[in-house]
Amino acid sequence: MGTFSVSAGLADPQHPGHRVTLDLLVDTGATWTMLPAEVVTQLGLTAARQRSVTLANGERVTYPAGQVAIQLNGEEVITVFLAGPSGCLALLGAVTLEEFGLAPDPVRKTLVPVGGLLTQSC
Repeated sequence: MGTFSVSAGLADPQHPGHRVTLDLLVDTGATWTMLPAEVVTQLGLTAARQRSVTLANGERVTYPAGQVAIQLNGEEVITVFLAGPSGCLALLGAVTLEEFGLAPDPVRKTLVPVGGLLTQSC
């Protein structure tokens, strides 16, 4: 599958007036969205929790985690982010994609709406 990025608006959920626009690499192999340390600092995001992940090479690492407001295609969700090292790639992870109800279309290099699933109706 080819790779592509999408432009997203990011903000601290506690201070949504200060926003930055950032290109996020769509990465369905990443569980959570990852932001470079400089973006976390610029937005004043709090990363009070920790999340452990396994890298593609098998190495286990732990990153600080918090919440960020992300805006895509006119919709906004508050989602978990990992605070990556300075200069790392900004990644749009699977959890965030699911929260938006989006999936990658690798041919058109865009995000497309997908329906959700339930076991039964109420």
